[in-house]
Amino acid sequence: MAEHISQQDLARIATITDAPVRTKVDRTFSLPTGLYVATVGSYLGFLAVMSAVLMNPELVLPMVAFVISVVGGFALAAKWVRMQPGNESHPLTFDQFRHRGIDTLTGRLTAKEASVQVLILPVLIFAWGITCAVIIALT
Repeated sequence: MAEHISQQDLARIATITDAPVRTKVDRTFSLPTGLYVATVGSYLGFLAVMSAVLMNPELVLPMVAFVISVVGGFALAAKWVRMQPGNESHPLTFDQFRHRGIDTLTGRLTAKEASVQVLILPVLIFAWGITCAVIIALT
């Protein structure tokens, strides 16, 4: 619910400074780059399987749009992680990830648990594409 705060109450509790306050921002989600690469690979693998199986010239434009969307979405996220100034964080290496794990809102996850959680949907989508390809090939 929203609550109206009067200017007098806001002035009483607010701290006013001349300089803006810089906060430290971690834009990496504490995951190694390899997990993102595997995610993109799974999505692009699904699109490649569907393109190869369906082989219809009318699907060229939609498939190109899908590829551009997937690559563009992850490329934008990669640029966001590298954005300066005020970003001293770097993606974890696999060794750091393996030893530290990550903290989530539901608790601490080991590297294996976090990897499964991140990759389950892209891998299932890729498996779905393979399953469709087998069904199409057998009918």
